[in-house]
Amino acid sequence: MIFTAENSLLIFSILLFVSITVSRTGYKFGMPTLLIFLVVGMIFGSDGFGLQFNNVEDAQFIGMIALGIILFSGGMDTKYNEIRPVMSQGIILSTLGVVLTTLFTGLFIYWIGKTIPNSGIALPLTTALLLAATMSSTDSASVFNILRSHKMHLKHNLRPMLELESGSNDPMAYMLTIVLIQFIQSSELGVAEIIGSFLVQFIVGAAAGFLLGKLAVIVINKITLPNPSLYSIMLLSFVFFIFSISDMIHGNGYLAVYIAGIMVGNARITNKREIATFMDGMTWLFQIIMFLALGLLVNPRELLGIALIASLIGIFMILVARPVTVWLCLLPFRKMNARSKHFVSWVGLRGAVPIIFATYPVVAKIEGANLIFNVVFFITILSLVIQGSTIPWVARKLRLATKQKKEGNDFGVELPEEIDTNLKDIVLNEEMLVNGNTLKEIQLPEGTLVMLVKRGNDFLIPNGSLELESGDKLLLIRKN
Repeated sequence: MIFTAENSLLIFSILLFVSITVSRTGYKFGMPTLLIFLVVGMIFGSDGFGLQFNNVEDAQFIGMIALGIILFSGGMDTKYNEIRPVMSQGIILSTLGVVLTTLFTGLFIYWIGKTIPNSGIALPLTTALLLAATMSSTDSASVFNILRSHKMHLKHNLRPMLELESGSNDPMAYMLTIVLIQFIQSSELGVAEIIGSFLVQFIVGAAAGFLLGKLAVIVINKITLPNPSLYSIMLLSFVFFIFSISDMIHGNGYLAVYIAGIMVGNARITNKREIATFMDGMTWLFQIIMFLALGLLVNPRELLGIALIASLIGIFMILVARPVTVWLCLLPFRKMNARSKHFVSWVGLRGAVPIIFATYPVVAKIEGANLIFNVVFFITILSLVIQGSTIPWVARKLRLATKQKKEGNDFGVELPEEIDTNLKDIVLNEEMLVNGNTLKEIQLPEGTLVMLVKRGNDFLIPNGSLELESGDKLLLIRKN
């Protein structure tokens, strides 16, 4: 089936519905949700039900929009107080770690091509490094999704460190990919030019993200809009603007939107809860669209021919390149124990981002580009299956997973952040009612008020004479 204006909406709605429905079943069996979306796209694609989606440029554009939203949303969820203790580790992993992964993996690919006859991957060194660069970053969408969907609370600040790494290492992988493409197309690029390009993209991208993120906070807080929902849409327009303007002035757009997200997420803004809910929904929507589009783009039959060699490269990345890189990068941090380093090594997830970056050689018509795309796609699936489905198990085996702290309350009540209050719920027991069963007779923390009482499925408005029972749930409010 070919996409047309008449049937595209119907096809899209069916793909969305099937993906979300199937993901519920896959989640119960420990399969990463985003892998389900990728597989659904493959099933409906040209080698499955016959949907024809072969435009690499369109897939790249979809990925660019999706990744911008995902990184901005991830930045909004990144809290200063959580990442401050692990800032150095995260930055080193997201910069030097990407370079080392590219170097180790690229040399291994080149060595395979030279030593294994008929391997099908006999690439020049620069092209082998390009293949490695496209998949050198851990995927932010996959890491955010898996850590948060499993509600994993990890010891030693591992979760914020992993999210910081995955949210900030895409720019380095992107720049390596683009620079290597330019080098292959024109060998006139020198070391000084390459280093200069890196510095400009980092400095300009970081500065643009910081300043424009601050500007977004000011505008949203100062402007008065007739409908609260418009604040979320305005912020979405800022995301696209920040990415585009950063790229226009030769900065890295991906880095800019991530830093802007951090600036917005750590500031007090109007309708912050509603905006966060909107961005979370947009993130899910574009993750699904991105993985579906990439699944439709690939021809599964082409993967069979490179399955063996791609598996070899993928296993090398999982068991050698990633662990060696992590241990080298974290060598200065002697307080970090071996179990934590082993876990960080295992969470080297590949996802949609490497596949998106693998479309750049195709668009640039680099020799061997289709091979690069298929190898990256296969390794992404391998990584999501092997690493993505075992992360919770590995965390438990390494004794790094702890009980998730309760967030929010069971009443579903939320107050605006600017009120600066704390809501929590407690369940009454017999011991708490020993001095009496009314509010004035039970002991509550000083400065705390009871907003609601839940008894079974009934909600009661509390007053001084309301008789309480063991098992009643109280919604408490107090000033922070």
